[in-house]
Amino acid sequence: MRNFIQPGNSLAIAVPYATGVSAGQGVLVGALFGVAAVDGVQNAMIEAATAGVFDLTKEPALAIAAGVRVFWDNTNRRITTTATGNFQVGIATQAALAADGTVRVWLMRASFVSDRHTT
Repeated sequence: MRNFIQPGNSLAIAVPYATGVSAGQGVLVGALFGVAAVDGVQNAMIEAATAGVFDLTKEPALAIAAGVRVFWDNTNRRITTTATGNFQVGIATQAALAADGTVRVWLMRASFVSDRHTT
């Protein structure tokens, strides 16, 4: 196909955060969520994975069951189960205890725009 660009499993994006981003952290740019492949300062172009399973920082003291839809809290830059005001990024593939610092998330790109919630 002449107009095919790439599979889209990772995309180049500009880091939106004043404090930058570290490799392995989530990044939200508009309706595009990915996991940074490298460290980057604000406005730097980095590669971000948009598909796959990743251990991502979660809300402290929050237990998350396997199979639960999870959301990105862009203010605190972490995973939560609270939909309101946050952006759906995927599904927890394993349970995470309240004491755990991360949760394993399967990124799901489909229908993100319709799952975005605002207050």
